[in-house]
Amino acid sequence: MQTPKTLVSIVLLCLLSPATFAQDKPNIVLVFMDNFGWGEPGFNGGGIIRGAATPQLDKLAAEGLRLTNFNVEVQCTPSRSALMTGRYAIRSGNGTVPLGEGEYGLVQWEVTMAEMLSDSGYATGMFGKWHLGRTAGRFPTDQGFDEWYGVPNSTDESVYSSLQDFAESGVAETWVMDSKKGSTPEKVRPYRLDYRPLIDRDLTDRAISFMQRQAKADKPFFVYLPYTATHFPTMPHPDFVGKSGNGPWGDLLMQIDNYVGELLETIDELGLAEETIFIFTADNGPEALSAGETSITVETAINGSAGPWRSTLFTGYEGALRVPFAVRWPGEIDAGRVSDEIVHAMDLFPTLARVTGGEVPADRVIDGIDMSEFFLGSKQESGREGFIVYMGNDVFGVKWRDWKIHFKEQTGWNGVLREYTMPRVYNLMNDPQERDNVLFPHTWIPKAALPQLEEHVISLNKYPPIKAGQKDPYEPPKYP
Repeated sequence: MQTPKTLVSIVLLCLLSPATFAQDKPNIVLVFMDNFGWGEPGFNGGGIIRGAATPQLDKLAAEGLRLTNFNVEVQCTPSRSALMTGRYAIRSGNGTVPLGEGEYGLVQWEVTMAEMLSDSGYATGMFGKWHLGRTAGRFPTDQGFDEWYGVPNSTDESVYSSLQDFAESGVAETWVMDSKKGSTPEKVRPYRLDYRPLIDRDLTDRAISFMQRQAKADKPFFVYLPYTATHFPTMPHPDFVGKSGNGPWGDLLMQIDNYVGELLETIDELGLAEETIFIFTADNGPEALSAGETSITVETAINGSAGPWRSTLFTGYEGALRVPFAVRWPGEIDAGRVSDEIVHAMDLFPTLARVTGGEVPADRVIDGIDMSEFFLGSKQESGREGFIVYMGNDVFGVKWRDWKIHFKEQTGWNGVLREYTMPRVYNLMNDPQERDNVLFPHTWIPKAALPQLEEHVISLNKYPPIKAGQKDPYEPPKYP
């Protein structure tokens, strides 16, 4: 039997126009961790067994919806591209993390989540790691954000200045930047090891200030907070060093939990809890460096945890794909709900567009699915049966329901790559480690799972992807 609240949600979702939504738009806070595995937070069985309890994260999950099958792309740049555009990263030309110094990132033609929300009347602030462009026209404030403080690329670049021969290499040092929409980002300070432990504190403070300012102005806000933790080098803030008694990783978990608690406390103090969608998730599977693979101290080189799932980032395994996810929206999302339905990060674009009255571009392929009814509880199914598993620009496999098909496997972020003449098939419910190939007798699985790959390939042929390094202005080809 439908409850009154559920009926109201259905009416809101199905009958009201975007103009009506505009009268009462929910704020959005999206915390996006870096290399933070499924098994890290207490609400997924981590917490104390990873070095520190996570009471604030656990409370967040208990007060909203926890997804155990939330998926991302398996590298930082493609994951962020999919999140921001609602499209497979292959389409935007950002299928891999850039290793060279050339131009990369999102072309101006792409419509980001920030642009969609800005057009819908939101104040948009980003505080943290971008990794979708580091040249003129490619910074966050060129892509829909009103303000940005953070780093354009990856946190491992903070190590550069401490390495022998770097000064004579000719490679540009990474800078922390501060920017407002319409202005050129200012270089604030070099991003070096002295600032590595401090940056997430500053990101949190700026996010809190942004929320307070927008609340005072009575303007709906979107805070995108892509923290630098727990990307290598994993160095906790001095306030948390030694606090867990279990080493730097436990200290860092305490730090993350406390910062999230501060954000939630701010929202509560502003009286905005019931008007704010708060999302906690991550960009890809856990950190994967070990002490023998780096010249940095042992304390900063610690493997993360994917929980029961196999491997880490830069693979096609579940350990790379599944990340923690919790969303709270009091009065709209039922507290304590848990679902193992498949959801992908690119689904957040159309879902948030629907609940905010935003516009999803109709002139391009959008791979994300509107899951607003699933999130609000009027549907128990997400509507997504699977997706294509990319590692870089290569199709490694296909996920379908509780099954995975692998055409290629990479044993680790720098491991052995194997390509198979016959695909391997795993039942994820029975075999979360993806080691027992059950293609026989389950040859029916490819027949059921591969039509989505066929449709995907057809769409790529009809609408060719933007080339990596594409310069602006970009105009898509005219399609028949």
